[in-house]
Amino acid sequence: MPVNASFADAAENLRDSLIAWRRKLHRHPELSFQEVETARFITEELKKINGMHVQQGIGTATSVIGTLSAGEGPVIALRADIDALPIMETSEVEYRSMKEGVMHACGHDAHTAILLGAAVMLAEEFRHGMIAGTVKFVFQPAEEWADAEGLSGAPYLIQAGAYEKVEAAIALHMCPWQPVGAVQMNDGYSMASVDVFEAKLYGSGGHGAYPELGTDPVWMLGPVLQAVHGIVARRISAMEPAVISIGQIHAGTASNIIPAEVSIEGTIRCYSADTRTLIASELKKAFSIVETLGGTYSLVIHNGEPALNNDPFVNRLISAAIHEQYPAFTIVESPFGMGGEDFGYVTEQLPGAMFFLGCAPAEGNRRNLHTSAFDIDEACLPAGAAILAKAAVKFLTGADVSGRGDEDDA
Repeated sequence: MPVNASFADAAENLRDSLIAWRRKLHRHPELSFQEVETARFITEELKKINGMHVQQGIGTATSVIGTLSAGEGPVIALRADIDALPIMETSEVEYRSMKEGVMHACGHDAHTAILLGAAVMLAEEFRHGMIAGTVKFVFQPAEEWADAEGLSGAPYLIQAGAYEKVEAAIALHMCPWQPVGAVQMNDGYSMASVDVFEAKLYGSGGHGAYPELGTDPVWMLGPVLQAVHGIVARRISAMEPAVISIGQIHAGTASNIIPAEVSIEGTIRCYSADTRTLIASELKKAFSIVETLGGTYSLVIHNGEPALNNDPFVNRLISAAIHEQYPAFTIVESPFGMGGEDFGYVTEQLPGAMFFLGCAPAEGNRRNLHTSAFDIDEACLPAGAAILAKAAVKFLTGADVSGRGDEDDA
């Protein structure tokens, strides 16, 4: 990469490498906390980069962190998640998953390749003395799944000091509902907090022919379900994004036996911390209805990742990088939905932002996240790498991003 060359040009020169990296990772997906070969591959590629300091096993056994640094200056982290999902791939592409029942159905293979590309380009900036400060390249395991402690990868890395002294952080995500050439961004809360609740309704049970002799938790379930589904409709402001969904209900062993208990599991999604607290309180009230019907209940709420809170200043760095490198790109300003993202743990600790990079395949068939047919248009890969690299340089050089899209190239 020649000095002062645009990152867009440099990233285009890396296109073949970006595609090769992404396809290698796609062929060999690994589940959360099991990304041994993925981490080994990332480490090998980072060690080829001049000036790169590589650390492994920070916070989790399969994390990899690369660092480029020169003199005193700001510190920024660029993050990619590296784990796959327990999904059987159905596409017939030549780079399809070689591991039965596991695939990169959320684009983490692309995220990883893009971050490797940004690392290659930024290393040249450091080598030529173009910037001062520090860039940390955080390759994070286990974004998709939590362990027995209820923790995914991000909190483990935070606890281990991976983001110590970091002043800003940027991540990206594949966006199959936008075409290549579009980027979705949003200031403030943009993805939901994720909580899981487990409840049981208890009665005495009994013979199906003599319901009057006992108490029936299946009968109690009816008003409880109405109360649960009424929380968002009648207790949460219509202006507040919130969802409560019940995914599992289990009861009984035979047609003529009234069970003694009913098990219920569901998920809670919202943006606001106050709404999160209110829903938990209202959920307890909903389940307590069984006490007026002669039953009892238990309720446990497992708190997962917090809502993703995109910092407006960091978003301005990203949008300026997009406008300068890709002036024809469209920026769609809209929240990303009610899905969860454990980068929310990072934005809870320091200014950070995630952007969604359009990747819809050119044939027009939408390939949704977390589906067996998920795939991307690999033309998005150079753009993702260039945007990350340019935004990092803007942060390190203190570029003026008080407005969006009208800055001089920094």
